[in-house]
Amino acid sequence: MDVYAVRSPILGRVPDPVFTALAETLHAHPGTLVLTGAGISTESGIPDYRGPDGTRRVQPMEHGEFVATSAARQRYWARSFVGWGRFTQAEPNVGHEALARLQRAGRVGAVITQNVDGLHQRAGTREVIELHGSLAEVTCLACGARIDRDFLQALMAEANPGFAALATGTAPDGSQVTSQIRPDGDIVLADAVVEGFVQPVCPYCGSDRVKPDVVFFGGSVPKERVERCFALTDAAPALLVLGTSLQVMSGLRFVRRAASHGIPVLAITRGPVRGQELVTHHLDAPLGSSLAALANWSSNHG
Repeated sequence: MDVYAVRSPILGRVPDPVFTALAETLHAHPGTLVLTGAGISTESGIPDYRGPDGTRRVQPMEHGEFVATSAARQRYWARSFVGWGRFTQAEPNVGHEALARLQRAGRVGAVITQNVDGLHQRAGTREVIELHGSLAEVTCLACGARIDRDFLQALMAEANPGFAALATGTAPDGSQVTSQIRPDGDIVLADAVVEGFVQPVCPYCGSDRVKPDVVFFGGSVPKERVERCFALTDAAPALLVLGTSLQVMSGLRFVRRAASHGIPVLAITRGPVRGQELVTHHLDAPLGSSLAALANWSSNHG
């Protein structure tokens, strides 16, 4: 769907009925709560875990696997060390910027994001609840210390001279490596390359049980964070779901909560969403252009 084709006041075309219904519902419910997933960051070059049909394309690091062995942590950090440079170069896209415009205009309120990339904040969005944490922070599972990721990155660079060349596709021995960026900032590396990586340790206690302050698959979102999001959902005039297929309960629970209270649920995604029967209006369209059109529609309708 060409979402710009639905902007009849601008392009003089017949408006799409789903877009119009979604826009009018959002307009009637100022301060709408927003729930975002990986789909809002794909136009910034950060891929989703799933395709448009909801099928998982890559296998993420599992919480149980990470905490179980030093080898698993070495593999994660080697991949994350190389991927971090490219991950941090990602810029907010038109969808992030349009959502920030909608918030400044009062059309939407708080944003609950399942993403760990910080792009909402960089686009100017306020009151962002990072449901799954942030890659910008690291925590030590042994002593509880919190560590700035850039500081830890510098320590890893010092301990692994030349290893960062993998980011350009060249291994320390001069061989070529195919590297695929993943949604959580790490990349795919061959096991033989990973074995040579000196993994980070906590600068306070020396333990190698340092973990990005994010909720891995199989882990649990802190209870107080979930309760805060439930409270926002209960008070919301409507819920706008962006860029998530809702395949995992982490996000679906808020949709179910809203629907159980009779709160309208709006969704803009590519492909189907789990819990489709709970969604009032679902626009299956590219997210960036859809949100830009929505922000334009809102500004033209006061």
